[in-house]
Amino acid sequence: MRVAIMAAVMAVAMAAGCTTTTPSAPAVAAATPMPANFTIYHLEGRRSERVVWLMEELGFPYELKFVNNSLGASLAEIRKVNPKMPTAPTVIYQDQVLMESGAIIDVILRRHAPGKLMPALDSKDYPWHQIWYQYAEGSLLPRVGTDYNVWQIKPPEKRSPLVDSENTIKFAEDWLSTHPYFGGPEFSSADIMMEFALRYTFLLNIVDNERFPKILDWLDRMHKRPAYQRMVAKARPNGMIGPPVPLPDEARPPPR
Repeated sequence: MRVAIMAAVMAVAMAAGCTTTTPSAPAVAAATPMPANFTIYHLEGRRSERVVWLMEELGFPYELKFVNNSLGASLAEIRKVNPKMPTAPTVIYQDQVLMESGAIIDVILRRHAPGKLMPALDSKDYPWHQIWYQYAEGSLLPRVGTDYNVWQIKPPEKRSPLVDSENTIKFAEDWLSTHPYFGGPEFSSADIMMEFALRYTFLLNIVDNERFPKILDWLDRMHKRPAYQRMVAKARPNGMIGPPVPLPDEARPPPR
């Protein structure tokens, strides 16, 4: 009898060991509530717009602090809470003072809106979402800023054979020729990051904007989003305060 029982137990164990299962997709982490004391210290027409736009897209509550029509007074308010690195955005998050728009957006989405405005980690879109999310500040704006400053001093006769502003912008234009958004088939946080970068680049007159119709169409779609328009009404009520001085056309090197 005991032999029969042992044999049955072993058979069950062996059967269990041979069972195959299909791996399931990673579970989306549960969202935690946004802290009640989420405050965005803002400069009009600067990168802090991104965080305001994100909060409007998500429908999350926030307090927006800036002095209307005065970058100096707004910066003085930022210095009170972030004296070591007074920059916009500066965010009060729980008991922490946070900076860097990309980092702030990432914290909010991963902790308080998992599964929103970001493709799934195991999707084919996720790597390119991350690339464009980083491209805005890692490749595009640094290159544009460098060229802008150099070209103000001495306009070049031709473009660099290496990577310059035109290359970084054309890379985005080429992407949009086959994709509706930067982070996948749907609007995402990569679009929030890229909107400021491309709009600011076009304001500088680094290139002939009309040569990039896909970007212009994409910007138009971004600016028609209700959440973006709510952001503009709250964060840029008087338009762009202290806008950058565009390059004169003669200081802009010709296209290749």
